[in-house]
Amino acid sequence: MGFVNLKENQNTEFKEIWKDEWLKWICGFANSNGGTLYIGVKDNGDVKGINNANELAEIIPQTVRHLAGIIVEVNILKEENREYLEIKVEKYPFPVSLRGRYYLRSGKTNLEVTGLELDRFMNYKVGKTWDGCPYPNITINDLDKDAIKYFRKEALRHKRLTEGDLNIDDKTLIEKLQLYENDYLTIASVLLFHENPEYYFTGATIKIGYFDKNDADLRFQDEIGGSLIKQVERAIELIYEKYLKALIWYEGNQRREEYMFPKEAMREILYNAANHKQYEKGVPIQVSVYEDKIYVFNVGVFPKTLKVEKIYEKHGSSPYNPKIAGTFFRAGYIESWGRGFQKIKDECENNDVPLPVVDIQDDGIMIKCLPSKKYMELLNRNEPNTPNGTIKSILEEIIKNPKVTKPELSKNLNLGTTTISRAIISLKKDGYIERIGSNKTGYWKVN
Repeated sequence: MGFVNLKENQNTEFKEIWKDEWLKWICGFANSNGGTLYIGVKDNGDVKGINNANELAEIIPQTVRHLAGIIVEVNILKEENREYLEIKVEKYPFPVSLRGRYYLRSGKTNLEVTGLELDRFMNYKVGKTWDGCPYPNITINDLDKDAIKYFRKEALRHKRLTEGDLNIDDKTLIEKLQLYENDYLTIASVLLFHENPEYYFTGATIKIGYFDKNDADLRFQDEIGGSLIKQVERAIELIYEKYLKALIWYEGNQRREEYMFPKEAMREILYNAANHKQYEKGVPIQVSVYEDKIYVFNVGVFPKTLKVEKIYEKHGSSPYNPKIAGTFFRAGYIESWGRGFQKIKDECENNDVPLPVVDIQDDGIMIKCLPSKKYMELLNRNEPNTPNGTIKSILEEIIKNPKVTKPELSKNLNLGTTTISRAIISLKKDGYIERIGSNKTGYWKVN
């Protein structure tokens, strides 16, 4: 029986069969000096072999990428017709976690790092914020050129950068945005400008769902992925085009629209979530839309020095992802750090909307957005099966066509002529409309 010409040590580990538990060893190698894990080899180096080498060679890299966020090289080797696996793990320049836990290789053992030891490890390993850590195996050519082009356009449109600032090649631009760390692109650059950042960071998306009566009554949903530089704006567009209906009311002859929640305030909430999100936890930003409220949940970090009741007052800012926040600022998407919730407050007060309720939970931050009294009045008044809803529909038809007849109204709205007549009487009585001329040749005047 053959032997692997190696011994177990700091950088080498033998396992007879594959277990998901060995992901801890891979994590430990990545957090230490790298190493190689052999599957199908006994502790003494005796090659036992495995029967499912091809299957594992496909499954293991995907599992490691999704659960630990790193890439490993898996090779199928043979020794006297016995197949075994060689899993090569690079030393990673940022802390690698497995389901929120960190491991280190120490001699021939694998140790979980916790408490103060974890703090020391993080400081030693990183020396900077998470999104500023370098990410190996990605080059400037792997980034989405359209996303970088889009950033250039937005930065120029918002006058955050000049044409002179932007008249440089992509690599120099990324360097000037401080998204390089030595010869590596940073995690922030991958999230901001890669066409599919979720390939490297599971859950780097915004998930939107519409619920009817309760949390179990999900009617439809979407998930917005792609580069962060476009992601939030795409989510905002979708929310206000598909998920939120504008209720209509009239001020004189002027048609007005009333949304449940101000668009600019929602934009600030989502950008704030993107700035503070813990992407390493693999959970999307979640927007739950109901008829009369919106919830935004984010696995983010609330600043320890800030009390939640002071969130709408002037305060400093320390985003969990300052590299991402800095790029958003230069694109013109946020005004300045620390002003996000002040802007939300201003938008809500200008639109007579209650301030969103911020709830700090064990696993993240939940923000509840409520509508204005005006919106709720319109919502209750404009229900299609209520008398007021019928009156509104008839008034809209009259505004579109002042010469419309009662039979035409009945046909257009699929309502009985008696219902039409009652509504017309109510509109005339309240002074909204009056008839000018005869019933045959006249028209409706809207007051």
